[in-house]
Amino acid sequence: MSESHQSLQRGAVMVNGLRKFVAPECITGVGALNLVGNYARKYGAKKILIVTDPGIIKAGWTEKVVSVLEAIGISSLLYSDVSPNPRAEQVMAGAEFYHSNNCDVIIGVGGGSPMDCAKGIGIVSSNKRHILEFEGVDCVSIPGPPLICIPTTAGTSADVSPYAIITNSQERVKMAILSRAVVPDIALLDPLATMTMDPYLTACTGLDALVHAIEAFVSVAHSQIMDLHALEAIRLVCKHLTEAIANPNDQEVRSQLMLGSLCAGLAFSNANLGAVHAMAHSLGGYLDLAHGECNAILLEHVMSYNFDETPERFVRIGQAMGLELSGKTAKEKRMAILDEVRRLKVAAGISATLRDRGAKSSDVSVLSRKAMSDLCLATNPRRPNQRDIEVLFEEAL
Repeated sequence: MSESHQSLQRGAVMVNGLRKFVAPECITGVGALNLVGNYARKYGAKKILIVTDPGIIKAGWTEKVVSVLEAIGISSLLYSDVSPNPRAEQVMAGAEFYHSNNCDVIIGVGGGSPMDCAKGIGIVSSNKRHILEFEGVDCVSIPGPPLICIPTTAGTSADVSPYAIITNSQERVKMAILSRAVVPDIALLDPLATMTMDPYLTACTGLDALVHAIEAFVSVAHSQIMDLHALEAIRLVCKHLTEAIANPNDQEVRSQLMLGSLCAGLAFSNANLGAVHAMAHSLGGYLDLAHGECNAILLEHVMSYNFDETPERFVRIGQAMGLELSGKTAKEKRMAILDEVRRLKVAAGISATLRDRGAKSSDVSVLSRKAMSDLCLATNPRRPNQRDIEVLFEEAL
């Protein structure tokens, strides 16, 4: 087991049952985005770097943030060279842009990719080292500049998490930076900002939130306070995801889905994740696939693998999903829960296999090896070996 895995396990299973709970300041509700100027002024901002991507610029949310800042006399610059799986070289270029323009605050606007890139830029700007040197647990010694996150998706939870996921292009792997120092200072969660998501993105990010909640609930680092958030996230996502896809302009449904994302983010930020995310990170880094869809494809297979390790917790997950499980045998409960995961996934419009997305049998060995090194595997309820991970990838093909 790697040193980072051991460090994460020591932190997860704390002496005498003690647990920590970390979270940024969160403002939720319609109009939260309009408070960005107030918080920028609170941090004494004079020139802000806004990290975003071309899609968010086209949707108009970046322009909205700029106009709020301009109204109170704060200037800003845009950095939008951010790919769906943000790369180390993009982080380094962004940090140079931040430094050369004498910026003093960072705002991440968009989904998980711009927000993770914003976190990486902050790390580099304060620590003056290459972003690839910070992989692992608690490797960021100097906190970055003030960071405000404004999510435009409901699911990634980068706006509240202590993770930054950055792609090492040369190694074709996603690396995880896990540190309290990368938790954003402020998260402004405005459901209106999610209403420009298309159905596919709504589905992918919503299922990402569901996986966050499920993996946090069965994590070896779970605790009562994380459980409350995880179960509520499962309930909210399962109830509202397909509604949001069918009625994308329904403000109340979008609000409930964003609340589900927040609850899931608070849960996994403190309980960590598991094999689904370890494998999805491997896929995303090696084949440059959409993270949320990878999670959705893998979820039922990993749940089946983990089920017997903690069946009572999976039953509680099924109940939070809205299933009536009383009177059923253990085998019937297991089948009902896995069937409901498959039903929700298909109802959300995700029916592809990994093979459909370009993965091949010949990739399984290298994908499994990379997944075995991922930090998320440390808190999976069942301890897999590489062959176990290979079998799960093979099932998902």
